[in-house]
Amino acid sequence: MTLFLALITAAIILGLIGAVADGLLFLLSIGIAVLVADLLYMALRTRHFAHHRPLR
Repeated sequence: MTLFLALITAAIILGLIGAVADGLLFLLSIGIAVLVADLLYMALRTRHFAHHRPLR
């Protein structure tokens, strides 16, 4: 969960800097790419754990 939050924070910071600073639009695209990768990572991890829970 710490990795997820760190990547979300990095994506937001990169996106804000890329949107505000002139000429740093590539940071916005990197921030969006990190955000998408992070959401895919969390979705795959959540789905992986859902299949291995023991029944009670």
